[in-house]
Formats: sequence, structure tokens, C-alpha cells
Amino acid sequence: MKRVVGVGGVFFKAKNPEKLREWYRDHLGFNLEEWGGVVFQPSGTKDANGTTDSEKTVWSLFPSDSNYFAPSTQAFMINYRVDDLHALLAQLRQEGCAVDAKVDESEYGKFGWVMDPEGNRVELWEPPAP
Repeated sequence: MKRVVGVGGVFFKAKNPEKLREWYRDHLGFNLEEWGGVVFQPSGTKDANGTTDSEKTVWSLFPSDSNYFAPSTQAFMINYRVDDLHALLAQLRQEGCAVDAKVDESEYGKFGWVMDPEGNRVELWEPPAP
């Protein structure tokens, strides 16, 4: 019997949901639906096995004393796929967002971070080219 096969959604509480929705819309380009959320549709190119690389979603646990989410004090961090990490980070800086100066580039892709207005660290990921 199959069990979990992927992540169906990301849900978290906010002190000011409307203001936080606007921040995600204005700075990360979230296309908000009438009901206040976003439905991301698969995109990308298919590999030889017919798998769309951008459909991959990673689930992972970190030790409770990990500093990976810092400076956020939250017990979670959400990773969003992006098409052009460096361009988006530059745009976020111009818009006055709290963007981490560090960018990691490896065989797993490019990673950058920004803090949302409620202190949540958001990881932005540009997957490696197929």
C-alpha cells in the first residue's frame, strides 16, 4: 500500500495573515487565489524517465539545536523553487527585504535566503539545470 508520496501543501500560522500574504505576493510573486492561498503547478522539463525535475519536493528533519534556520527562531523553514535566484535576490534587496548575503551553489543547485516580515526564514532554491 502506498503511503505519503509528496508534499500537498505548506500551512503555518501568521500574526497578520493579510499583511503576510501581501508580502509574499509583492516580493516573491505568489499568485494568490480568492481564498487566500496559492496553488503551484508543475513546470520544467522532463528527463529520460519522464520525471519533471521541478516537481521534486524535499522533506527533511534538522536537529533541534541546528542554526540552519537562524536568525529565525521558528522551528520550521520553507524552501521555494525559483527560476533565477541571483536576479530574485537582487530584486528583493532593492525592495528593502532582509536578504542573507550568503548564497550557496553546489551540485544540488543554488540556495539563498530572505526573512519575511514575521521573522520566518525563507529558503529560495534554483534547481540545477537538467
